[in-house]
Amino acid sequence: MRPICSLIAALLLLAAPVQGADFTGALSPAELAAVFPGADGSGSVEGSPPAAPVFRGGTLAGYVFSSRAVVASTGYSGKPIDILIGLDLAGRIAGAHLRDHQEPILVIGVIEEDLVNFVGKFRDIDIRETVRVGDTKGFDAISGATVSSVVIGDAILRAARIVARAKGIIGEPAGAGAGVDIDTFKPLSWSGLLAAGVVQQLTLTNGQVSERFGTPVAGSPDDTYLDLYVALLTPAMAGRNLLGDLDYNSLMAERQTGEQLILLAANGRWSFKGTGWVRSGAFDRFQIVQGETTFRLGKDQHRRLDKLHAEGAPELREMALFALPSQPRLDPARPWRVDLSIAPPGGEGAVFTVSYTLPAVLGEAASAPTADALDGFLDEAIRAATGALWLDIWKSRSGRIAILLVALVVLTAILFLQDVIVQRPNLFRPLRYGFLLFTLIWLGLYAGAQLSVVNVLTFSQALLTGFQWDLFLLEPLIFILWAYVAVAMLFWGRGVFCGWLCPFGAFQEVLNHGARALKVPQLSIPFGLHQRLWPIKYIAFLGLFAVSLGSMTLAVVGAEIEPFKTVITLKLARHWPFALYAVALLVAGLFVERFFCRYLCPLGAALAIPARLRMFDWLKRRPACGTLCQHCAVDCTVQAIHPDGHINPNECIHCLNCQVLYYDDQRCPPLIERRKRRERRQATSSKPPVAGAGATS
Repeated sequence: MRPICSLIAALLLLAAPVQGADFTGALSPAELAAVFPGADGSGSVEGSPPAAPVFRGGTLAGYVFSSRAVVASTGYSGKPIDILIGLDLAGRIAGAHLRDHQEPILVIGVIEEDLVNFVGKFRDIDIRETVRVGDTKGFDAISGATVSSVVIGDAILRAARIVARAKGIIGEPAGAGAGVDIDTFKPLSWSGLLAAGVVQQLTLTNGQVSERFGTPVAGSPDDTYLDLYVALLTPAMAGRNLLGDLDYNSLMAERQTGEQLILLAANGRWSFKGTGWVRSGAFDRFQIVQGETTFRLGKDQHRRLDKLHAEGAPELREMALFALPSQPRLDPARPWRVDLSIAPPGGEGAVFTVSYTLPAVLGEAASAPTADALDGFLDEAIRAATGALWLDIWKSRSGRIAILLVALVVLTAILFLQDVIVQRPNLFRPLRYGFLLFTLIWLGLYAGAQLSVVNVLTFSQALLTGFQWDLFLLEPLIFILWAYVAVAMLFWGRGVFCGWLCPFGAFQEVLNHGARALKVPQLSIPFGLHQRLWPIKYIAFLGLFAVSLGSMTLAVVGAEIEPFKTVITLKLARHWPFALYAVALLVAGLFVERFFCRYLCPLGAALAIPARLRMFDWLKRRPACGTLCQHCAVDCTVQAIHPDGHINPNECIHCLNCQVLYYDDQRCPPLIERRKRRERRQATSSKPPVAGAGATS
């Protein structure tokens, strides 16, 4: 009874309207205590971004704000998430409290307490530090809700950093960097960055250098000797456009107060870095100068840079990023320059200078933005941050992505070469069961990449309500699998997923294989009854799709007909009704191979409908199939072969067992008869002639 009550309570909670976005009044005592322990009062919510000052003993202690109000935080479901966050004046999160969410993945299987506890983990986090959810350097995500965990963590930290910079908690000390807009972002191409003065350029020709040296430089006078680009990367307008969101966010998280990020990049015959720094640790070919202060840089300030992300950026021979120290401090609002010491071989050199003046586009706005401007900024920030988040996730899971891509290449090779492989059972069977074990153990139990009918319903909803790729890119393995399955359906039908890439399907087949080895009796379902049972899964899918049009939350509840989350994602760590249901299906599969796949799987039904558009028919049949012989129909894993011999593509899982039999002259009756005739002919032709036969006297 308790699990049912918990389910009803969760449904009522998710059906409630969103309240989190309204953050304009005073904080209640309960809210204040939850996010700022020890505080004795708060002011009203004000400013941009909106935040309420918090007091302790009559003194300002920090601020409280809503993630929804600051960054319009949105969950993996595409629905709003609102988290109340407290931030002290030292830049640490005093507390975080979940106000509202509509994450459907949390309706069943992940209880509300898990989510509340996860949000609470952010207490005492220093927002200057790099924190990655699900990373060894961060903390664990919620089991079964990894992507939702990453999205929530990102919303908390982004909102806290925006408020901290707006209130002067982190950023530049007074008098150092005042007047520089760190946060505002607008996408700019390479040409746009040059035109706006964000990137400033020095171009030297051979003729110009020869004139300064007093000696000729080899080559045409008009050829480029050095084409140098300089930029201040600390402001988001420069750094995000040039470095990309992932690298920029990582560098800003590691950056110390007062540090400035500088880009030097060049083409030409002369190297501004040289090679001496590798041995000495100091860059002696250039220096940065501001007023009376000279900044000489070494290995410790150097950061490697492989490419520029701005659209239209040229291929540059040499690039480097430098983190200028906080002492002495470069004031980015004041002009500064890069002095280059260029010397010809064996001659006296000269100093060439490129000056950098803060462009207007990086200057701090003179007045607060209007409400319309703020709404536009937030919309842009949400899009950009979501993009940065999925890129972050893909980069952090690059190892898993590489393994999956290799596995898909192997599977593709098996499918394209199936006619060759199935004629070698000793090769095919290890490949088949080896791949099934990979799908079960690595893809499912380890990586958690189990596709679900919920993905289909979510995709359908996205098409109806405003499609956004970013939401689907947040889970890279799921995205790659769906892309592969979509293409594979055009070639082979739905069986590529069901027969090779479904962890739960692989689990059923492996268990049944073990049961057969242990002589567990197999139940034979009469084909007439089988035909009347397999439509159940189509009815289930169409019912879920219809419900999803009215309530995605209820559709997710109905999708529990799939035991995937219970077995693969949560590994049976659920309330007993869900675990009992899943175990019952696995037990049924010991006696009827792939029982769930045959009769109940709504995902299989969803894939079967478009899979009828496949372009090729790869599975071979003979005229004798279904007339003289029923061997393939009896051996079929899911009874996809009708008594008349034809294969039902809606039910076939492309396991290739029938193709192994098709080429086996020890089991296929037409091949057996052909082999016997061949052996009789060989035996007759190899007999020696009878002595005296045909002789005449």
